[in-house]
Amino acid sequence: MTIALPPLASEVVFHLGALPVTNTMVNSFIALVLFAIFAFFLNLGMKKYYAKNQAPKGLVNFFESILEVVLGYIDNVTKDRKKTLKFLPIVGSLFLFILISNWMGLIPGTGSIIRWVSENGHLTAIPVFRPADTDLNMTLAMAVFAVIGAHLIGIFTIGFFKYVNKFIKFGDLYHAIKTLKPINILTAIIEFFVGLIEVFSEIAKMVSLSLRLFGNIFAGEVLLTVLAGLIGGYGAYIIPLPFEGLELLVGLIQAIVFSMLTLVYLTMATTEPHAHVESNIDHKHDTMEFSEVERL
Repeated sequence: MTIALPPLASEVVFHLGALPVTNTMVNSFIALVLFAIFAFFLNLGMKKYYAKNQAPKGLVNFFESILEVVLGYIDNVTKDRKKTLKFLPIVGSLFLFILISNWMGLIPGTGSIIRWVSENGHLTAIPVFRPADTDLNMTLAMAVFAVIGAHLIGIFTIGFFKYVNKFIKFGDLYHAIKTLKPINILTAIIEFFVGLIEVFSEIAKMVSLSLRLFGNIFAGEVLLTVLAGLIGGYGAYIIPLPFEGLELLVGLIQAIVFSMLTLVYLTMATTEPHAHVESNIDHKHDTMEFSEVERL
């Protein structure tokens, strides 16, 4: 028996002019549409209650209570409600998009609805739908957005020179030279080169964010495909069910991890630099919090 495992690269389903549309892009568009419909009706329901100066009921009240819990969790990281409200649209959008994209891959028909495409005179079966996060391009794009976006928000929040001095410590080096104390100058030189290493760690953040999400979701897709291919008959629909439940949990955890790490990056980027000694203590504390989340 031959098992057709999903390839690493997403497959082109059709073209819009010169633009190739892949099966992961199809799932992404559907996820965005569902996201937009959900936001539209939720906003409509909230306006209905608040226009009448009434307390929300039903599903609107349910989602409002969830929002309060989420705001509390984000407050535990930012320590500032203003920052929480500022970061919520970014973190929340990433979480919901990743969650919907991951769970859409478990809907019956994803991977089994195919389109026959002629390539070099041969017909090739290409799945019309494929989980968006099984495409490394998608996860890398979100990782680049999260890390670069955090840096840009940090620059606009605390100023360009203060922010750059977190990495390339020209300011600390200048003040150390002014003291004319050899130990201060030596420490500043060491910290200057350590800051340059931090620049490379920012690239590592993008790589780890994208590969973690891609690897977990793609591995689940391969696992379910192998199980369905090895087990014939009705067993192909029953045996994978526990793993489907596991993939629901994995999809939720990965969405939480990605969005929480983005929140940590945003919080660290918008934190004002303190005095030299305090800065080292705060940096160690932030690093410990970041490491605890990243281990997931």
